Amino acid sequence: MSLTSTEYYNRDLSWLRFNHRVLQEAADVRNPLYERIKFLAIFSSNLDEFFKVRVSAIRQIKTLDKGLRKKLITKPNKLLKKIKKEVNQQQEEFGNVFKKQIIPELKTAGMELINYTKFSKAQQQFAKAYYKENLAAKLTLKHQFSQEEDIFIENEQLYLASVYNDQLLVFKIPADTPRFIVFPSEDDTHHITFVDDILKHNLTEVYPENTFHSIKVSRDAELYIENEYSGNLLEKIKNSLGNRNTGQVTRMLIDQNASEDLLDELKDEFNVNDTDIVLGGTYHNFKDFFGFPNPTDKKLGLPDLPPIRNKALNAYNSMFSAITDKDRLLYFPYESFDHVSELLEEAAADVAVTKIKITLYRVAKESRLTNALIEATKNGKEVTVFMEAKARFDEQNNIKWGKILEEQGAKVIYSYPGIKVHSKILCITRIENEIPVLYGYVGTGNFNEKTAKLYTDFGLMTTNEKITSELSQVFQVLEREIIIPKSKKLLISPFTSRSTFLELIGQEIKNANEGKEAYIILKLNSIQDKRMIEALYEASNAGVKIELLVRGICCIVPGIPNQSENITVKSILGQFLEHARVYIFANDGNEKMYIGSADWMTRNLDHRIEVIAPILDKDIHQQLRNYVQWQLDDTVKARIIDAKQKNKYVTQDANAIHSQEKAYDEILKMNL
Repeated sequence: MSLTSTEYYNRDLSWLRFNHRVLQEAADVRNPLYERIKFLAIFSSNLDEFFKVRVSAIRQIKTLDKGLRKKLITKPNKLLKKIKKEVNQQQEEFGNVFKKQIIPELKTAGMELINYTKFSKAQQQFAKAYYKENLAAKLTLKHQFSQEEDIFIENEQLYLASVYNDQLLVFKIPADTPRFIVFPSEDDTHHITFVDDILKHNLTEVYPENTFHSIKVSRDAELYIENEYSGNLLEKIKNSLGNRNTGQVTRMLIDQNASEDLLDELKDEFNVNDTDIVLGGTYHNFKDFFGFPNPTDKKLGLPDLPPIRNKALNAYNSMFSAITDKDRLLYFPYESFDHVSELLEEAAADVAVTKIKITLYRVAKESRLTNALIEATKNGKEVTVFMEAKARFDEQNNIKWGKILEEQGAKVIYSYPGIKVHSKILCITRIENEIPVLYGYVGTGNFNEKTAKLYTDFGLMTTNEKITSELSQVFQVLEREIIIPKSKKLLISPFTSRSTFLELIGQEIKNANEGKEAYIILKLNSIQDKRMIEALYEASNAGVKIELLVRGICCIVPGIPNQSENITVKSILGQFLEHARVYIFANDGNEKMYIGSADWMTRNLDHRIEVIAPILDKDIHQQLRNYVQWQLDDTVKARIIDAKQKNKYVTQDANAIHSQEKAYDEILKMNL
C-alpha cells in the first residue's frame, strides 16, 4: 500500500496535538486548581523541548540537497508554517486559560497574581528592597551602544528588552532567584508577583520612558557529533554538551505587546525572521509554575496517591524466593518502585549472588538503585552497567553516574555509535545448589525512582529460563561477545521486533480471512513507523478489529473507509504520564501478550536496542488484560483520536470510568 498525505498524519503536527491534550487538562475544570497550573507548566516545558529538538531538525533538513531532503520531509518550509500556525493557536488558547480561568480562580482561593503597575506603596517599597538585596548585583545588561558588541541570548533564559535611543537594551533575569515572590500580607488576600515585575518596577525608575517586554529563545539541542564511529564517543559527547547553549535559534518567544520597533531590532540583532518569532504572553517560561507557591492553608491539588507495597512480595523475607515461586509484575506508580531497589540491595548483600548486569537510560540524580550497585562492587560482585550516554538531556547525569560506578569498580559500557540502548533490563546471577540461576527483570520504564512516581510503567520479574537465557544474550551483545542474539521468546530490536510484530499482524489477517476471531490491542507512547501502519491498514481491511491506546505521536489515521475503518484510537492523559507499552494479539483464542520498551517508531524498531517480553504467567496475563481494558473503557480522561485529531473527550455516561483512579483503587484493594 502506498501511503498518501491523507493516510498518514505528520508526526510533528501530531505531537502538537498531543500537547493540545495537555492544554485540555489545564482547561478542565474537573481538575483542582493547582493540578491545572501544573499542566500549564508541562505544556510550556514540552513546547520548549519541541522547538529545541524537532524544529531544529526540520531546519537542518532545509539545508540538505533537494533529493535527500525530499526523502525526509517533502516541504520543510510548508511544515514549519503549519507548526507556527498550530503553535500560535495553542499559545492563544494557553493565554485564555491562564487569564480567564486560572487568574480568577486564584483570586477566589485568596491569592492575587499582580503585575508591577498594580503594586501598592508598601509593595513598591518591598520591590525596591528585594531588588537591592537579591537582584541588583546579579543583573546583566546587554546593549548595542558599542557597534562591535554582539548581544548573545542564552538558551531558555529569560530577558527583558526595550529600545532606548534607537538602540536595543536587554537585561537578563537572574536564573538563580525564585520566579515568584510572595508579598508580606496586608489583608486577607495573598499577593504574588513574578520576579520579572520586581525588575520592571525598578528598571522603569531608571528608564522612565521605556516599557520592558519579555523575550526568550530556544536553541538547537542537537549535539552534532561529527563522527560517532571514530575516536572516543564518550569524550565527544562530553565535549559537545556545550553546543546546546550556543546552537541556532529555533524560536524567539516575544511578548505580544512588544512594539514594532522592538521586534525590528530583535530581528536584525539575532538574524531571525517571522517564522522564527512566536508572539506570546507577557511572561515566558511557564514551566516555572511547577514551583508556584501556595501561601494559603487550602488544599488546591489532587490528593496524594502514595505508592502501594505489593502484598505478595511483602509476604517473603527474600525477593529471590518470591520470584522463584512465581513471576511477579509491578505496576508503577501505583505500586512501589522500592521493590526493585530492594531486589538490588538484597543482591548486593547476598553472598550467593555473583553477577549483576543492568542497562541504565535515565538515572535519578539521587538513587538507591545506583547506591546498591556500588555496594555490590564493594562486596565483590561482578557488576556490569550499560550506561546510555546519548539519552537526550540526561547525558551529563548519566556520564556522572557512569564515572562514579567505574571508580567503585563496576564495569561500565557506554554508548555505541549509531544506536541507542533503550531497553530496561536487569539480570542477576545467583548460585543455588551449586548451579547458577538467572533472575531477570524486563521493564517498560527507566530504572529511575523519581519518574517511577510519575509515569505508569510495568516491571516483570522472572526466573523463567525461556526469558532469562535470552536476556543473558542481550547483555552478551552489549558486551560485544556476540553480534546477533538467538531469541525465540524475547523480541529484541533491531533484530527481531519488527519482523515478529509483522508476523503477528499477518497471523491476525490470516485468521480474519478464515472467519476466526481476530483483533489487535496496542498500548503505546507513539506510533509513527510507516511499514507498521501499512500492516495495520491491511489488517483493518481484512476485518481485524484494532484498538489503539496512544499517548503521544499518532501517525495512523483511523476510521477511513477501505483503509482503517476497523481501527479506533484513544489517548489518555491524567495525573500520571502513561508510559507503558503493551502488545496484545487474539491468536485465535490463545491470546499472545507482550510488554516492553519499544514504541512503533522507526527509531525503536531499527535503531535502538529494545527488549520486549512475552507474558507467560496466566495470572499476570489477566492482570495486564484488566489494566488495559480499564483504559479502553475510560470515560473521564480518554480522548478520541480521529482522522483530524480533534481530541474530543469520550462521551461520559452514568458509569464513569477514570482508568488511573480505578487502577489505584483496585491495586489498593488487592494489597490490603
